[in-house]
Amino acid sequence: MIVPVSDPGDPRLEAYLRLTDVALRRRLEPERGLFMAESAAVIGRALDAGIEPYSLLMTPKWVGSLAPLIERLDPTVPVYVGDPAVLREVTGFNVHRGAIAAMRRPPIAQLNDVAAEARRLVIVEDVVDHTNLGAIIRSAAGLGVDGVALTPGCADPLYRRAVRVSMGTVFQVRWARIEPWPTALGELRQAGWHVAALALMSDAVPLDQLSARLPQRLALMVGTEGDGLSAHALDLADSVVRIPMSGGVDSLNVAAAAAVAFWATDPARR
Repeated sequence: MIVPVSDPGDPRLEAYLRLTDVALRRRLEPERGLFMAESAAVIGRALDAGIEPYSLLMTPKWVGSLAPLIERLDPTVPVYVGDPAVLREVTGFNVHRGAIAAMRRPPIAQLNDVAAEARRLVIVEDVVDHTNLGAIIRSAAGLGVDGVALTPGCADPLYRRAVRVSMGTVFQVRWARIEPWPTALGELRQAGWHVAALALMSDAVPLDQLSARLPQRLALMVGTEGDGLSAHALDLADSVVRIPMSGGVDSLNVAAAAAVAFWATDPARR
């Protein structure tokens, strides 16, 4: 349902106000039960995953090219269309990716359900940078990781930047919160998972040693950019692995390191 808008103060556009204000979005998005998806590709992935749209926002020039996407929506879902200057005043930036959609948050999966049929998981401890988290999820989707377990201190994977960087793959890779942390690692291990921590430690083994003899069920664990994995998490890991480096570089960005580990431990490569 196409709905023209011309007033930046239109109360129907409240969900899109000041999207660049990180603190505001963190506070309001979960309370409203909404998250933001940008671009036709990302919105399309969300629809493919069965996620319910609340409304869409776009400029007039995109209405024609996004007609196939609009046709997928229930007729009661409003598609707000306004001039670029109006949308810029509402959102705080130039809307140039085609469309923004406010989507209803799906229920968060339980870790047991995510792990039940999985062979590989990634456990992400306290990564608060949305770009890194989105990149980790995108690599997990592209390199065959079956699920993502996020500690309570991790960023919201449905925050706008995380969704955008993941290219919508956050809707196709199952994820859950792992709680209580870190004692829940013991439950994973009891269920037959080998927990391998990526860390720079003196007793860490090269990644290729792990990939040469892959456990039946492998959970790769990565930590924050600065501090890395916590001591508690490392104490509960079955093994500690490192990526061999050269050129005087000691480590990779957490998202890059995760991608390397996903590729190296892909059972399909064997």
